[in-house]
Amino acid sequence: MTTDQKMTSRWHSQRTGEEMLMVRWGHFGTPVLVFPTAGGDAEEIERMLMIKVLEPLISGGAVKVYSIDSVAARDWSDQEVSGQSKALLLDGFQQYVRHEVVPAIRNDCDDPDISIVTAGASIGGFNALSMVCRFPDAFSKAICMSGSYDVERFMKNLHGPSPEFHLASPLRFLPGLEDGPLLNTLRTREVVMAHGGGRYEDPEQDWKMAALLGQKGIPNRVDPWGEDYNHDWPTWRAMLPKYLGEL
Repeated sequence: MTTDQKMTSRWHSQRTGEEMLMVRWGHFGTPVLVFPTAGGDAEEIERMLMIKVLEPLISGGAVKVYSIDSVAARDWSDQEVSGQSKALLLDGFQQYVRHEVVPAIRNDCDDPDISIVTAGASIGGFNALSMVCRFPDAFSKAICMSGSYDVERFMKNLHGPSPEFHLASPLRFLPGLEDGPLLNTLRTREVVMAHGGGRYEDPEQDWKMAALLGQKGIPNRVDPWGEDYNHDWPTWRAMLPKYLGEL
C-alpha cells in the first residue's frame, strides 16, 4: 500500500484525559472502525498484517479502515485501579468514540450522516458490539471476532451500582432495554460473531450474546470456524476480509 493511503490524526480528548491517535487507511468506500485488542493501539492492525490482507478491499475503494488507541482495557487487569474508575474510563472511552471519533470519520468521508461499520477481535470485539448497541444512530454493523463480551470479570472490585458500566456493557443494559427509539433502531442493525474452536477460544460467549440479541429482535448470526482456528491473529486475518467482502 502506498503511503498516501495512510493518514494519522492526534488530538487531546477531555473524555479520556489523554492524547488519542486515529489512523486511516484508504480514500474511498464504507468506513470501518477497527478496535484494537486489550493492549493494542491504533497501529496494531498494521503491525499484525491485518492491513496487508485488507489491501485489495482498501485499494479497490470498497472500504476505508480506521483504528484508534485502546484506552479502557489497558487498566482492566490492574487490581489497584478501582472498579468504579474502570467503569468511568470505559464510559469515557465510548463517549469519546461517539462524540469525537464518529464526527472525525464523517468529516473525513465528507458525509455528516454516514453509518460506520465496527470490527474487532477479543476485547476489540466487545468494543465493536458495544458501540453498535449503545449508539446505533452512528454504527450500522458489528463484526466481532473471538469476542470477549463478559468484561465484568475485570471489574471485581466494582462495589455498588454503576450507571456508567451498566450503559457500557451490552450484557448489563440489553436485558432491560424496552421498546422505543433505541431498540427500534437496533433492530435495523446487524451483529456478526465469529469464533474458532482452537486454543483460548470461548464460543459460549458468542452463543450467550446471540441469545440475548435474539430475545430483543436484533439481527445477528454466529459463525463457528472450527478447531484449526485459535484465539490469535492468523484467525482474525482470515475472518475480517471475508466479512468486509460481504459488504
